[in-house]
Amino acid sequence: QVRLVESGGGLVQAGGSLRLSCAASGSIFDINDMSWYRQAPGKQRELVAGITSGGSTNYADSVKGRFTISRDNAKNTVYLQMNSLRPEDTAVYYCYADLELYGDYWGQGTQVTVSS
Repeated sequence: QVRLVESGGGLVQAGGSLRLSCAASGSIFDINDMSWYRQAPGKQRELVAGITSGGSTNYADSVKGRFTISRDNAKNTVYLQMNSLRPEDTAVYYCYADLELYGDYWGQGTQVTVSS
């Protein structure tokens, strides 16, 4: 069974940092794009950052310069380093992966809460 398992969320004060991880497990053949999305209460899910299998990245304007996405292909894992966190970054963060042969997969979500 293929799964995406996230970790690293929590409560942090404004200005602090968190690092999210998302590991794909199961019979993985190859992983194409991987991304982080977030959804705040009452708002639509939005793309935070994405990374291709070759390492090209893109970011939402609201997180540029503060967040960094990276991946370890040997571990089938994607990371999101979040610095200078703001209260408006509070949301449930979801990992997404485009898995070869399986298609689109989502993680279960991890809560990030930034207090002012």
